[in-house]
Amino acid sequence: MAALDPSVTVAVVGAGAMGQGIAQVAAQAGHPVLLVDSRPGAAEAAVDSIAKALTALVEKGKRTAVERDAIVGRLRAVDGLPDLAPAGLVVEAIVEDPDVKRRLFAELEGIVGEGAILATNTSSLSVTAIGAGVRRPERLAGLHFFNPAPLMALVEIVSGLATDAAVLDTLADTARAWGKSPVRCRSTPGFIVNRVARPFYAEGLRLVQEQAADPATIDAVAREAGGFRMGPFELMDLIGHDVNFAVTRSVHAAYFGDPRFQPSLIQQELVEAGRLGRKTGRGFYDHGPGAPKPVPHSAEPAPRPESVIMQGDLGPAASLAGLLRAAGIAVEEAPGPGVLVVDGVTLALTDGRTATARAAEDGIAPLVLFDLALDYAKATRVALAPADGTPADAVAAAAGLFQALGKAVSVIDDAPGLVVMRTVAMLANEAADAAMQGVASAADIDTAMTRGVNYPLGPLAWADRIGLPHVLGVLDALARTYGEDRYRASALLRRKISGGNRFHG
Repeated sequence: MAALDPSVTVAVVGAGAMGQGIAQVAAQAGHPVLLVDSRPGAAEAAVDSIAKALTALVEKGKRTAVERDAIVGRLRAVDGLPDLAPAGLVVEAIVEDPDVKRRLFAELEGIVGEGAILATNTSSLSVTAIGAGVRRPERLAGLHFFNPAPLMALVEIVSGLATDAAVLDTLADTARAWGKSPVRCRSTPGFIVNRVARPFYAEGLRLVQEQAADPATIDAVAREAGGFRMGPFELMDLIGHDVNFAVTRSVHAAYFGDPRFQPSLIQQELVEAGRLGRKTGRGFYDHGPGAPKPVPHSAEPAPRPESVIMQGDLGPAASLAGLLRAAGIAVEEAPGPGVLVVDGVTLALTDGRTATARAAEDGIAPLVLFDLALDYAKATRVALAPADGTPADAVAAAAGLFQALGKAVSVIDDAPGLVVMRTVAMLANEAADAAMQGVASAADIDTAMTRGVNYPLGPLAWADRIGLPHVLGVLDALARTYGEDRYRASALLRRKISGGNRFHG
């Protein structure tokens, strides 16, 4: 089946922010749109809000007045569900309560035609369970938009156990015709994005809990070295801790307490205190008027090295050799385990072990580990972690090397995997497990994470770039350090390595 013809009427049930956004997207694509809400006047207010948003675009030159009028002309607020009879597609965007959704769809079945598609915009509830309440569950699927729907490209097309393949094809083609990037997934807890993204928050929260660094420093490293648009703490403040914590608890419970999704006591305390982030003026950060901007920890300027010894292949950090030479630092190449030596101090890319354990196991002292960067040439900050007992002048020598490359340096406590490396390894691991379990394809998982939450690379593509053996080594080291099943490596990751394969290509 092809995309729905623009002449097909689309109905949206629920005129909140998400329902309003979906209605706007459908109307912009040329469909007549019926909007209904159980709250008196809410649908009319939503149409007015869409008109105002489009007027603002006209004033900015991004839309013409003719386009605005045509879009608004296709929107109609109606009084009740019986008015939705002409719809060929009904999208539900109401409260996240499975019983309420089941009752709604059971009622809609008696109103719309036999050929109409029923879609739920649920972000995490089981599409299969919702479909169990209708007579023909084969025509019900998930159509999960991301907020704000007019701006966010991603749409998750979610299949319940009974969903007809032709319905999924039509929804995917329709979403594409609406200018969106559809990805397909099975109805499993969290679908793609809300499942795979959990480690982004969880590892940051654990680093703070272990006092490895403060939130502002972790956020800065994630942005300036990892290339993420926002760090985990500023993103949680933006989302709202009540929402983020509830999703984590939901996914954790749905997977029967799997420790990979264990909620954080720190976040729970913020929720209990009513510090929900931007919407309450306080979360990890103070968002009140005139509040100072969070400042990450940065090392004091240190002496610039004249030369460095590069022993062996630096692997994911191989580009550092060219950057050092371009900065006028002499690089002497020698065989070895893939480390840099400056003024007698060994610098090594983290492999998941703590610097203290690695120094003892490999017989290296003094040792300072450095973190992964998405692109060392573009990174403006790098995190370092010295082994316990490392002299201050050795830490300064390590900092001076990266400062000579124009990077700010954040020295954190000796946390295994540091910040970016452990986060990316855990994201890739969760993505690999989702692929192995048939939740979605590797390509759709990476698309979902880049288009849905703006990651700089899909987790599986990032793992390919780092090298799957290095990612596995980091995960295994984390598992040994913590002794927790939370860090168990995906069987698919191990299989890819054994077969000499990658996730892409």
